Amino acid sequence: MDVLAQVSEATGVPADLLGGYLPVLTAASSTGRLPGRDVVEELRALGTAAAERGVPMRSLADACLLASELTSRPAEATVLGAVRRALGAYFEGYEEAQLRALRHEDQARREFIGDLLQGRADRLAERAEHFGLRLAEAYVVAVARDTKPISEGDPIVRRIEQALIARFGSHNILIAARDGLLVCVAPGTLTAATGEFTHHVRGNLDPGWRVGVGRPHRGPGGVVTSFREASDAIGLGERLGLRPQVLKASDLLVFPVLLRDREAIEDLVATVLSPLLDARGGPEPLLSTLEAVFGAQGNQTAAARKLGISTRAVTYRLERIRRLTGFSPDDPTQRFTLETAVLGARLLGWPADPAP
Repeated sequence: MDVLAQVSEATGVPADLLGGYLPVLTAASSTGRLPGRDVVEELRALGTAAAERGVPMRSLADACLLASELTSRPAEATVLGAVRRALGAYFEGYEEAQLRALRHEDQARREFIGDLLQGRADRLAERAEHFGLRLAEAYVVAVARDTKPISEGDPIVRRIEQALIARFGSHNILIAARDGLLVCVAPGTLTAATGEFTHHVRGNLDPGWRVGVGRPHRGPGGVVTSFREASDAIGLGERLGLRPQVLKASDLLVFPVLLRDREAIEDLVATVLSPLLDARGGPEPLLSTLEAVFGAQGNQTAAARKLGISTRAVTYRLERIRRLTGFSPDDPTQRFTLETAVLGARLLGWPADPAP
């Protein structure tokens, strides 16, 4: 077996990556000269090829030393063998230390993000500087929900984090898993970040994904607020049956206002919509009809198309609603009352499913 094949088998480095190295050894041994510029450039190109093919630098160095050992005189070979083993030990210790440091940094990063999103203020500003965050500035939080909960060890977290860091830098973006959601924290001035986050969510999560985007807020408490807004936006989308997959808290501000006075909204729903409970088939078809009509800005033909029924059926249902409740969608004031009551019903989960 020739030297190249022997070295390749022992180290796992492809022989073609070492083909330019053996002539260097031969020339140095016979002439005593160091390799020239052209030879160095050739070796540099082989180093680039090794990196592109995923060959570790440690393995490449080990292969070069082994080739030198195998082509040297016995006395020199012994020395080179000792050098090779010593460098191998150095490499192992160095890599183990690097791995421990990376693990420690990842753990510190996860703990910091957890404390940040929960608003725990223990040395938060000092720790934030380590990760490039200036908490006096405004930050926006976007969260993504998959069809299954996302955990910290999920490869998707690391994949999306690397993609965003590659574009915006590690000191502008924080990515983590929290409460089953994928969380992205970015400066409010970095307006492209949430769009890029959504782009990678679309490419990596299941088709049923949703993204919620909070509003920019300042300070540690602002990050918590934006995180809650983003999470609540997804929850509101589910409860209201909203179609968009990306939901912005700034577009949904009316709903928290409605829920802020729960007693008032419960009274409105009960007063306006309770008569629908006596309708044949229950209130749901009538509620869905009102939602479709309001969503189509009063266009009954468009509402019928969305519901998959005839326009005449929509007209009939609206008339039934008017007779049962006394409110007509054609009257501007009554339409507003009806629409608010329907939104309140969806927010409250009205009517509740009967107890088993």
